[in-house]
Amino acid sequence: MEITVPGKVALVTGASRGIGLATALELARSGAKGVTITARKEETIAAARQEMVDAGIPEDAILAIAARADSEEDAGAAVGATVERFGSLDILINNAGTNPAFGNLMEVDLGALDKTWAVNMRAPLLWVRAAYEAWMGEHGGSVVNVASVAGIRPSALMGAYNVSKAGLIHLTRQLALELAPRIRVNAVAPGVVRTRLAGALLENEDMTARLHPLGRVGEPEDVSRLIVYLASDAASWMTGAIVPIDGGVVGASSSGIS
Repeated sequence: MEITVPGKVALVTGASRGIGLATALELARSGAKGVTITARKEETIAAARQEMVDAGIPEDAILAIAARADSEEDAGAAVGATVERFGSLDILINNAGTNPAFGNLMEVDLGALDKTWAVNMRAPLLWVRAAYEAWMGEHGGSVVNVASVAGIRPSALMGAYNVSKAGLIHLTRQLALELAPRIRVNAVAPGVVRTRLAGALLENEDMTARLHPLGRVGEPEDVSRLIVYLASDAASWMTGAIVPIDGGVVGASSSGIS
């Protein structure tokens, strides 16, 4: 079944590379008439825009905006610019994430912890609120949050990140309840994906791959295809769903396969 989002307008946070950029490309190729991409730095989001153009996406279908994920002001401005440019905002992808707080919770720097929770857990709410006020509250829409298998089960030395993603998972379910029936809110929970954020886990890729029953780490495109499905009308009877995409880490491992 071909998954399409014909005529839809989407906004993707954290879209300068990795899962975010792959999702922006997938949305555009799936029929979106406009895709807004955001990232913190002007130069990185400009480079992402050029990468989309080089991939064949029409320039007038892309709006690139430098915006901090955890800034309410930036969220409102980016959403407003999207509606002004394209006439609507039908799909919001909360992809921006960070993990500067590496270590056990008893020792981790609290400033780094605060930043992790602000970007990974509070920021998605800011963007949903902005989208709700500017368009979705009246017209409906679809939100997909990028969580993580780290929010489903704990792991060593990543407590601040794990808790933030667990919070995002519950935020997804809470918003799905509060915003139904006009706005659907779902989340994907990736395992280790080949992105800069997962750099430390990819230093020994062979060992990391063996931890996944399917025998490899994920690619950004693996996740982007699922995100676009959840955002599309093909998933119109899904909300509050948390969908692992992790090479079998959660489902197969808990079943005793690995």
